[in-house]
Amino acid sequence: MNFLRGVMGGPSAGPQPSGADTIQKLCDRVASSTLLDDRRDAVRALKSLSKKYRLEVGIQAMEHLIHVLQTDRSDSEIIGYALDTLYNVISNDLEEEEQEENSAKQVDDLGSQFTEIFIKQQENVTLLLTLVEEFDFHVRWPGVKLLTSLLKQQGPQVQQIILVSPMGVSRLMDLLADSREVIRNDGVLLLQQLTKSNAAIQKIVAFENAFERLLDIITEEGNSDGGIVVEDCLLLLQNLLKNNNSNQNFFKEGSYIQRMKPWFEVGDDNCGWSAQKVTNLHLMLQLVRVLVSPTNPPGATSSCQKAMFHCGLLQQLCTILMATGVPADILTETINTVSEVIRGCQTNQDYFASVNAPSNPPRPAIVVLLMSMVNERQPFVLRCAVLYCFQCFLYKNQKGQGEIVSTLLPSTIDGNSVSAGQLLCGGLFSTDSLSNWCAAVALAHALQENGTLKEQLLRVQLATSIGNPPVSLLQQCTNILSQGDKIDRRGSKVQTRVGLLMLLCTWLSNCSIAVTHFLHNPANVPFLTGQIAENLGEEEQLVQGLCALLLGISIYYNDNSLENYRKEKLKQLIEKRIGRENFIEKLGFISKHELYSRAAQKPQPSFSSPDHMMFDHEFTKLVKELEGVISKAIYKSSEEDKKEEEVKKTLEQHDNIVTHYKKVIREQDQELEELKQRISTLTSQNEQLQATVTQQVSQIQQHKDQYNLLKVQLGKDTQHHNSHGDTLQMNGIQTEEVSKLKEELEEWKNKHELLQGQLKEKDSVIEKLNSSQLEMGATEQSLQTSRFGGLEHSNELQKELEMLRSQLQLQAAEISKLQMENQKLQVMNTAADPMLGDSGAPAAMSSELEARLEQEIKELKSQVKALSEEKESLKQQLDSSTSTVAILQDKNSRLEREVAESKKEQDDLLVLLADQDQKISAQKMKLKDFGVAVSQGMDLGSSWV
Repeated sequence: MNFLRGVMGGPSAGPQPSGADTIQKLCDRVASSTLLDDRRDAVRALKSLSKKYRLEVGIQAMEHLIHVLQTDRSDSEIIGYALDTLYNVISNDLEEEEQEENSAKQVDDLGSQFTEIFIKQQENVTLLLTLVEEFDFHVRWPGVKLLTSLLKQQGPQVQQIILVSPMGVSRLMDLLADSREVIRNDGVLLLQQLTKSNAAIQKIVAFENAFERLLDIITEEGNSDGGIVVEDCLLLLQNLLKNNNSNQNFFKEGSYIQRMKPWFEVGDDNCGWSAQKVTNLHLMLQLVRVLVSPTNPPGATSSCQKAMFHCGLLQQLCTILMATGVPADILTETINTVSEVIRGCQTNQDYFASVNAPSNPPRPAIVVLLMSMVNERQPFVLRCAVLYCFQCFLYKNQKGQGEIVSTLLPSTIDGNSVSAGQLLCGGLFSTDSLSNWCAAVALAHALQENGTLKEQLLRVQLATSIGNPPVSLLQQCTNILSQGDKIDRRGSKVQTRVGLLMLLCTWLSNCSIAVTHFLHNPANVPFLTGQIAENLGEEEQLVQGLCALLLGISIYYNDNSLENYRKEKLKQLIEKRIGRENFIEKLGFISKHELYSRAAQKPQPSFSSPDHMMFDHEFTKLVKELEGVISKAIYKSSEEDKKEEEVKKTLEQHDNIVTHYKKVIREQDQELEELKQRISTLTSQNEQLQATVTQQVSQIQQHKDQYNLLKVQLGKDTQHHNSHGDTLQMNGIQTEEVSKLKEELEEWKNKHELLQGQLKEKDSVIEKLNSSQLEMGATEQSLQTSRFGGLEHSNELQKELEMLRSQLQLQAAEISKLQMENQKLQVMNTAADPMLGDSGAPAAMSSELEARLEQEIKELKSQVKALSEEKESLKQQLDSSTSTVAILQDKNSRLEREVAESKKEQDDLLVLLADQDQKISAQKMKLKDFGVAVSQGMDLGSSWV
């Protein structure tokens, strides 16, 4: 115990042992003690000495500490001491006092060497992974810290060991679910080190639900208002997503982009942002840029851009962009983020064009940003960000390009408001060289790959001063270029000239009309040849190279419309004043420049200082495309040019023929498709009609079966009635039927009484008619005696007599009819009286049943008649359907003949096109023999399909 008191600082007599001796004794005690308490005390002592005597503890005690981890797993306290000791030995996170004593290099070497010793046996790392699974705080936390330190020292080696270890990564993912924040936060730091530059581990961590857990932690901590834990989670997310297409796709498909929107919800009061909030928001913006980086595959970037628009993330970023009080670095990063979210996405670009700044009156966000770009008082990084935003807005956006150029045209200029075109012209001709360069590059992007706008921009006229006529924008650019040394500017004069030359090169490339306008000014060609021929300093060599490029473009895209500046004359001028070799050498200065190589790496303009701002990324692509063809064009002779022109004309003719036949084939394809659709429609109609016919045939068969069944049933009922009519009994009649028969008899009685009353009325009428007949006879006699009373009166009486006789005959017929009905009623009355008297008689019931059977037979006959009529109608429908099918089949055969004829015509056209292809390829071979580079526009023969 005296030994332990000496180690722990207690009083002791005699000389004090050295640190190395003490550590040796403690190691012996750890190795030889059988009591757990003694070993624990020795390990605790080693822990206390491990910071001061790091080297000695690492050399002498590491093996014993690893043995303790293997054998004393049951005691969490000694395991915790051993892990802490190993952490102190391996970690380089020393205190300031110790850093003063030891050099940084020595510290790094120690940690790396001890880590290498520890991981030499892979079982040690596996053992550590097992200990990290323990829930005990005193074991798990030191284990996490030790593993993190190992990854910092020997990251790739430890990553490989964990990767091949069974469930190694999954064990570490459980740390994010620990309820103790200390372990959870250190677990995030551990995963940061684990996922660095290892795509395989990144994928495993992502598919272990890391995105969900990390986003939950960020939300719990308060999003951008959270502390350093949010920063650590964001750094881990960047590790998982950056340059990992699989994880980016998984992040998008898991709808995690939607969960990023609340990060950027900032209030109206944006003053007093804490440093941690600025850091968090900066990392959040960088995370968005990771998902839409131009270096990602285009399909993945496009899908993320669309998702950000639909979830409202882009709208939220634009809100920050237009807000007040936002720190400058956050505003700059927000502009860069919005730039990449809208780059190449038409929907997002259209939305950005509609965003207005909260000013009075409201101004478009693009105009406000351009005002910042051409304002020399704004920070340099902010101006670069605005330029990048403008470039991304115009990237593959012909609609946006047209809107920008339209603000420069005379018919659309509004004098009451500031437009984007006016700001660009103002920056282009200001006295600040950086504004000149930015405005020239921005305007060049408005013309990128858009020949129509290049021609429209030639219409722009500028008022230089009062009393002088306006000059074109092209002329003003060349005037400033030629007078660059005479104008006093702030900044680099070379920068202004480079910017204007890049604009002119972009404007004139692939636009013969613009080349003609440029050559029409007699001062331009002498200026260019003079600049190229001079022997200037290294700084001016870049300007010489760009002048050579501009002159080469004027030759290559020259349509020979100006007699004094035809291709041949310009090449002769170069030969005399400059020399071809010298011209090609000056042209090569561009691609050999260091700033050119930097600009060609990525689209975003990132420069350490304004002096390095020389080249634009898109312009480097143009130089790469034109440098070779211009060099070949300079060395061509006039005869070769003539042959090339002839070949070009021939190719154009062939191209026109090919285009014509393509059009014919396209039209025939459309007709063929229409015929196929008609055939499919008629086929479907035919199938429907056939199905209808089949259905009707089945219905007819069903009706036939029903008819036959009814005939059989009718025959059976008749036989049954004949054989059993005499043996019917009362017990076969239901009570309801008897009551119905009684009701019918009552009705017959009532009818009988009514008819008797009517008969009496008729008898009285007969008597009256008889008496009237006697009177009429007497009247007739009196009329005969008084015939001389007048002829007209006699005729009237004669007519009246005839009428009376006819009435008498009708009444007599009616009387006879009523008598017959009376007799029938009497017969029925006599037949009904016995039935009323004796309703239970079998004979009466038999007669009644016979009457009912006769009624049913009549009904069945009527049904049979109706079925036969329906059968006839169905036969008629079947005949009409059969005729329709025959007509459709006739149409189908005719359409098939038309299709065959179309295919034959198409085969003939294909043969003709093959002949044309052979001729074109022969012409190409001739061109290649003459040294002419065949461009993609001429290479149509291989893509006619």
